[in-house]
Amino acid sequence: MSGTKKETGFTFTIDGIEVTAYAGQTVMEAADEAGVYIPRLCDHEGLRHQGSCRVCTVKAGGRSVAACTQPAAPGQAVENETPHLNKMRRDLVEMLFHEGNHLCPICEASGNCELQAMAYRLDMTETTRFPYLEPCRALDASHPDIALDTNRCISCGRCIRASEDVDGKGVFGYVGRGIHRRVAVNGENLADTDAQVTDHAISSEVCPVGCIIRKRVGFVTPIGEREFDKGLIGHEIEERRK
Repeated sequence: MSGTKKETGFTFTIDGIEVTAYAGQTVMEAADEAGVYIPRLCDHEGLRHQGSCRVCTVKAGGRSVAACTQPAAPGQAVENETPHLNKMRRDLVEMLFHEGNHLCPICEASGNCELQAMAYRLDMTETTRFPYLEPCRALDASHPDIALDTNRCISCGRCIRASEDVDGKGVFGYVGRGIHRRVAVNGENLADTDAQVTDHAISSEVCPVGCIIRKRVGFVTPIGEREFDKGLIGHEIEERRK
């Protein structure tokens, strides 16, 4: 860390825990460095912040804000782990399950899926209150190496930002509005685009669910060794405080 960055450091609190931040950092960035986990689905390291999923909502200065876009401020008191905020997060995650077809036992992403892992983290065990919409969109398996199942899309926008900002291609974008919004490609189908299996947008860590699928690699990781078999989502951040 440079001397300049140290000079601009300041502190604020998250649930009473003192956190050091630096000029230009968001609440989430500072929290991650300090080992304080704030739930998120649309935010991903290395991609520009979007603040659309609202799962990272915290209270700062009495206002509800997205931690991934909210600048950290000196002396700020942030609330993160409260019954009210966690209930709101459970409601949001529950609605995402209802808006798509997330059949975890037969999904290639099970055990590595951030949506599934977030449901466990938030103790989403109560009987559902919303009707399942059960979309029935065609699977795009036209590409030799990649398949796209938009029935599982949660509109996080991570593949869109990765394709635009990292790969420089703009393969993905949104179509539809409201509960019908989903990711689409800039061609007749996936094979009609310049998407490649080596693109950052296609990498397994970018799509948080099982929407973008790499062919011939499903279920390669045994149960017990999958990412979220090791601990709750966010455990690797929380271990920084130990």
